[in-house]
Amino acid sequence: MSGAEKIVEQVIETLNKNKGVDIVKIDLRRIENCFCSFFVICHGTSNTHVASLSDYVHDEVNEYTGEKPLHVEGEQQAQWVVLDYGNVVVHIFQKEQRDYYQLEDFWVDAEITRIEEN
Repeated sequence: MSGAEKIVEQVIETLNKNKGVDIVKIDLRRIENCFCSFFVICHGTSNTHVASLSDYVHDEVNEYTGEKPLHVEGEQQAQWVVLDYGNVVVHIFQKEQRDYYQLEDFWVDAEITRIEEN
């Protein structure tokens, strides 16, 4: 298992455990000239929930893989938080923003996996 796959696995486990809604893994490795290998997308139920999910992912990925995000964007407003791990980019939305931007629709050629809630 590659480092990116370990990060994705930990992100999904953390989001699922902390009630991230509608978790999706997008495998971009077969997309030519793509800037990363995976997207993980979910949404929360409030600003507080989005911020908490972001904190949990940051802490647990660091604890279990030793990786920290290269960049984090959107923590202040907690409408759409992006954690960039290089080959893995995590998007945690509020539902309204997720519905508006529809990131999953941009990657129709990628392998998209919907994660079942625990």
